[in-house]
Amino acid sequence: MLEGKLLIGGKWTSCESKFESLNPATGEVFGRACLAGKKEVAEAVEAARLAFPDWKKTDISERARIFNRIGDELLKRKQELKTLITTEMGRPLFESDIELLLTYEMVKYFANEGKKYLEGDAIPIKSDTFSFTRYEPVGVVGIIKPWNYPLLLPFWAIAPALLAGNTAVLKPSDLTPFVGIEIGKICQAAGIPDGVINVVTGDGSTGECLVGSNIDMVSFTGSAETGKNIMKNSAEKLHRISLELGGSDAFIVFKDADIEEAINGAVWGRFMNAGQVCVSPKRIFVESGIADSFIEGFVSRAKRLVIGNGLDPGTDIGPVVSMEQREKLKLQVEDAVMKGAVIECGGKIPPALQDGFYYEPTILTKITPEMKVMCEEVFGPVAVISVFDNMDEAVALANGTVYGLGASVWTKNLDIVMRMSSQLECGMVWVNEVCTLHPECPWCGIKHSGMGKDLSRYGVREFVSVKHVNINFGKGKTRGWWFPYGN
Repeated sequence: MLEGKLLIGGKWTSCESKFESLNPATGEVFGRACLAGKKEVAEAVEAARLAFPDWKKTDISERARIFNRIGDELLKRKQELKTLITTEMGRPLFESDIELLLTYEMVKYFANEGKKYLEGDAIPIKSDTFSFTRYEPVGVVGIIKPWNYPLLLPFWAIAPALLAGNTAVLKPSDLTPFVGIEIGKICQAAGIPDGVINVVTGDGSTGECLVGSNIDMVSFTGSAETGKNIMKNSAEKLHRISLELGGSDAFIVFKDADIEEAINGAVWGRFMNAGQVCVSPKRIFVESGIADSFIEGFVSRAKRLVIGNGLDPGTDIGPVVSMEQREKLKLQVEDAVMKGAVIECGGKIPPALQDGFYYEPTILTKITPEMKVMCEEVFGPVAVISVFDNMDEAVALANGTVYGLGASVWTKNLDIVMRMSSQLECGMVWVNEVCTLHPECPWCGIKHSGMGKDLSRYGVREFVSVKHVNINFGKGKTRGWWFPYGN
């Protein structure tokens, strides 16, 4: 049984209120973490506020060296970290290993490339005037991140924010508090000064306290509804906000595509992490003429996936993260079936896995727009398939959602690629690929999928203010429009 503490000002402290973290593979209590309240959150923010002036003045090369050491610490703790992730949120060990390696790659990228993204730009104006920009840290950043990638997503904000000279208070998900605690330990081991990174565990009330506290910015990844509430609660204090919210990504297969490769991409994209991925292809659209063969192949491969405890090396799909998540998934599937959808495979709790929060890989066809699986984000191993006849119809179907995170297009036709990439209403488009990320490339959404950007140079600049400096080197000391006129 793990016992969690809070990291405030470099010290690990306990608190009176606790909450339990469950192992989703068994439903058993995994550990007890601190439930931080208003007092603890205020103390963490104050610690970050006190650490900010010195950290801001720390040379960026030294900040980069610390993040290089953080990357090294991630690899040193590889075995224990991936076991912790799998135990706390359920996914298979090989997927937790992927998350760890992606985190390492991203941290090293910001450590080695971030400095150049924080250098100001010269602005040519007149011969006697010199202007330039400076990028300066915002201040104290409240970082609120979800459970589905409990190591990667916090570092998406921690690395660029701290590299830019900000300090931070991290509030991890209440479903994965111990991964968040481990992040604090890793940062300390790498030599981050006291107070630069603070960790407060808790539930939604802890997050509300953080948003309402004396911070300067909120970086949030999670549901659209929570994102809207953060916007409302941040309005009074005019906190800067960066929101990466939900998605209902389209996976569009044209008849000229490599069908076998598209099927393989759909199986991986939809069922990795038990379908609990913001950019997972939640709505699959297949061109008529190949729909039957695509569905047959997709169903065949989905049926071969092995469901079980993520700690078992033979497992392909682990449980969903919680009982609540599974119940919501069941209701969405039941709604679709009641409205005419056909279950091609899955659609139930595995009979042999009654303990834990398992749900079979599920594929639905005969989908209509009013079904919840089309109107809501489906965060679990459920795929829905619709058929289209032409490109205009595919675009209309793909854009028929409030979300706009990513889309995946499968075709060998470059004209289709260019037309689809310009007409799809989303922040990212993958062609003959699905759910890939590169730290050099921006990660972003539009519409109800959020605002702001992660990764790349754009991700670094989310965490800075731009200052314009204008210097007059001219000989004249007076302007003709200054008072008094005529002098």
